Amino acid sequence: MNQYFKLRENHTTIGREILAGLTTFVSMAYILFVNPSVLGAAGMNKGAVFVATGLIAAIATAFMGIVAKYPFAIAPGLGINAFFAYSVVIGMKVPWQTALASVFAAGILFFILTVFKYASWSSTRSLMT
Repeated sequence: MNQYFKLRENHTTIGREILAGLTTFVSMAYILFVNPSVLGAAGMNKGAVFVATGLIAAIATAFMGIVAKYPFAIAPGLGINAFFAYSVVIGMKVPWQTALASVFAAGILFFILTVFKYASWSSTRSLMT
């Protein structure tokens, strides 16, 4: 583990990293209870939202730690979820399924732009003109 994560080079230990992970989890655990309440107001199943929130946070955080080797915890953003629930679904009366489909489509679009490095291509192109 020391060699893979370069613990000595980063002046840390396994115990310190476990304590940091537990501290981060405790400080972020509120999202497991608040997020289902917010999205439940939009008509989504609170139990399903609870499970999805926990799973995606665990998977994304594990990916960041194990694959990317960055000590970042990832969880759903409460601000954007509140906008989704209260402004789009309740305020604009868009069914949550339709709003969620648009979020999915935007995610696919951003993924494609990332894969093709559009941001770096776009900034390089603007410098040339």
